[in-house]
Amino acid sequence: MQLTSTVRLESPIVYRMRFWWALVRAAVLLTVLATAPPFLAELSASPAHAAPRGSADFGWPLTPTPAVVKGFDPPGERWLPGHRGVDLAAPAGAVVRAAGRGVINFAGTVGGKPVVSIRHSDGLLTTYEPVTASIRSGQPVNRGAPIGTLVAGHAGCSTPCLHWGARRGAGASAVYFDPLALLGQIQVRLKPIAPEDHGEPQED
Repeated sequence: MQLTSTVRLESPIVYRMRFWWALVRAAVLLTVLATAPPFLAELSASPAHAAPRGSADFGWPLTPTPAVVKGFDPPGERWLPGHRGVDLAAPAGAVVRAAGRGVINFAGTVGGKPVVSIRHSDGLLTTYEPVTASIRSGQPVNRGAPIGTLVAGHAGCSTPCLHWGARRGAGASAVYFDPLALLGQIQVRLKPIAPEDHGEPQED
């Protein structure tokens, strides 16, 4: 018995169709890869994580304009020590003011330190410590409104100073910012930080 095999030959037209179809798929893939980075960047710049920009809606929390004795220096990893805000020189008893319009988010003591925080309309939270509050939680405030008085004892300063912080988000997604960015003073650097569950960050 003689065995024979049959080989099916495709016409040149079929080969050309397959070739062009492969080119179309490759073009689609390249288009997706080219447009993905801007799309992802847009997602990362959502209101919850967008870096603050200098605005006339914000001002210094102290008057006159204070000296910055220690700048923003976030840790490379969330569990490492760092400086998650800025320290502003001022005498004990100085009036501390709301940097921008918002609602008092917290006014009390955290870890033995008097802290005030303000939640602003864009979701940004600014924090002030050590500050003995003259307002209460839930109270609306305007930019420049007194929120308390500065007390001595911030561990990061040899003389009285105000530790001023800013962040967006909560829990593991919280991101700290240099509050001087609100004043248009610096180029923003940001790193994710894990804040405490009660909404008041532990800032160094």
